[in-house]
Amino acid sequence: MTTVALAVAEGMLHFELSMAYEVFGSKPPSVPGPWYDLVVCGEGAVRAGRFRLEPDHGLDRLPSADTVIVPGWDVDVDPPGRLVDAVRAAHEAGARVASLCTGAFVLAAAGLLDGRRATTHWAHTQALAERHPGVEVDPDVLYVDNGSVLTSAGKAAAMDLCLHLVRLDRGSAVANTVARRLVVPPHRDGGQAQFVTAPVPAPGDHPLAGLLPWAIERLDRPLTVADLARRARMSPRNLGRHFRAVTGTTPLQWLLAQRIRHAQQLLETTDDGVDAIAAATGMGTATTLRRHFNRTVGVPPDTYRRTFRSRAAGRPGPAS
Repeated sequence: MTTVALAVAEGMLHFELSMAYEVFGSKPPSVPGPWYDLVVCGEGAVRAGRFRLEPDHGLDRLPSADTVIVPGWDVDVDPPGRLVDAVRAAHEAGARVASLCTGAFVLAAAGLLDGRRATTHWAHTQALAERHPGVEVDPDVLYVDNGSVLTSAGKAAAMDLCLHLVRLDRGSAVANTVARRLVVPPHRDGGQAQFVTAPVPAPGDHPLAGLLPWAIERLDRPLTVADLARRARMSPRNLGRHFRAVTGTTPLQWLLAQRIRHAQQLLETTDDGVDAIAAATGMGTATTLRRHFNRTVGVPPDTYRRTFRSRAAGRPGPAS
């Protein structure tokens, strides 16, 4: 069972802390097999906002965890040295370390972001860059995955990173199940801009409410921007503006993301060949699917299938 440790200290922000606890501490009933072993680590009772928290273990438990998550931090206060040392020791011991929102300041203090690209809440990116000039701060993305070190922007982007971690560990089908249970979008790419005019629109609450489900049901077809515009009864230019406002991306980029996500689900849950999956996702040919899949996911479809089939069977997949 994979151990996820929440590293807590006086000054942590409760929103990101509770978000991570909900994702990694609550197994969806429909997901088979074991879930994460979630532990909360800190030096005695701490306050997170107006809440008092009793950790399960001391900070010395962090180096034995598979993943360490550092929630949001009060950037006006220097993080405690013992917390910084414990997070650094966990990374040196091989743990994957992720920060949510301003938790990036703790990772930076530990030296884990030196020479790496990272992000945090947009309101604090300048402060992060000024205090830690060795960090390549990217203010325009939702999260950054450096493999063993990950950082997210603020609030909702912290959920995106948590779901990204579940997707890496258990596959997109399980991550989508978690997202449905929490009633949040199943996947927003880390490279998406932090600023979205209508971040997470409710069904029926935006001009594309009827179009997006219609398109998702027709991913096997060669949809074009003209097809989408015709369905939405808009001009292509007007459609593009609405897509930017609602999803933060273009119609074609959004379509490609949905096709890749559908391909991930088919690779995880069926024995269909790559040619059949290319047809089912509207990619046309196996060559096209492999090119887009490898560029987006980072591995070829066959490797992706082997990885998540082995994990579903209870055997460890490649290290993240």
